[in-house]
Amino acid sequence: MILGIETSCDETAAAVITDDGHVLASVVSSQADLHSRYGGVVPEIASRRHLDLVAPVVREALDSAGASLDGVSKVAVTQGPGLVGALLVGVSAAKAIAWARQLPLVPVDHLEGHVASLYLEPDPLEPPFVCLLVSGGHTLLLAVRERGSSERLGTTLDDAAGEAFDKGARLLGLRYPGGAEIDRIAQDGDPSAFPFPVARVPGLDFSFSGLKTALLYAVRDLGVEETERRRADLAASYQAAIVRALARRIDEAASATGLDGVAVVGGVAANSNLRAALPDVRFAPLDLCTDNAAMIASAARYVEALPYPGYLGLDAYPSFS
Repeated sequence: MILGIETSCDETAAAVITDDGHVLASVVSSQADLHSRYGGVVPEIASRRHLDLVAPVVREALDSAGASLDGVSKVAVTQGPGLVGALLVGVSAAKAIAWARQLPLVPVDHLEGHVASLYLEPDPLEPPFVCLLVSGGHTLLLAVRERGSSERLGTTLDDAAGEAFDKGARLLGLRYPGGAEIDRIAQDGDPSAFPFPVARVPGLDFSFSGLKTALLYAVRDLGVEETERRRADLAASYQAAIVRALARRIDEAASATGLDGVAVVGGVAANSNLRAALPDVRFAPLDLCTDNAAMIASAARYVEALPYPGYLGLDAYPSFS
């Protein structure tokens, strides 16, 4: 069995999976309510909360799997990218568990972890495929030709799509996390009510800052009362513009690479409008879209493990660059 630990942002997660990709337990403790009062994740608060939660979450995952550390063959942990203070909590916990049991440790790239969520049972996806990784911190187009590695085709030049959702929600007076709130409110709105722009940038990159500015101007011009009255239309139109940008780039990436398979992973993959717009695309399971440790343990199957005790100096990294 593989024990996975994930603490890259505001979810404290642990999971137990088998070497062939069966998820025995996946436990996620979200800090969304804790950070909602601030309108976004506060790194120092996230780190301190991870310290409180990491040991109980690991214990719960083992208990839910009906397992103990005696049955664990290796420990996997997110090394980056993410909030470095939050990452260090998970890395330190994983090193302590692995060292105490003289187990190998597998440092996992968070982004490859999202892709590896597609490799879990009961319906694993086989490469090659184009993958859109879209979350609060990242928007990437990847060519995946084999498990464990990917080629970056395009990225965002400014805000990630999930960040654009959160900032848009704040402009509309909605709670954090903004993506889920916009998705909910947009169900009652008209997506064609406001002609928000979709930026066209060279290659397969993305840009969402202009869209965010367009929403800002729309809210300013409407005023407080009219914005309140038309909030559902604003949310639906804003969401439609983001989804349009993502769907268009997916088609362009598939044509450019010649890869037939297409998949979407990451927190924004849970968006109902995006799923409806891409009915023929493979999406990560809903419970594996947001940050979780099952995907980290899954990715660890394709990464070389560090033998005991050579990982004691392992550090976290905040950026994929």
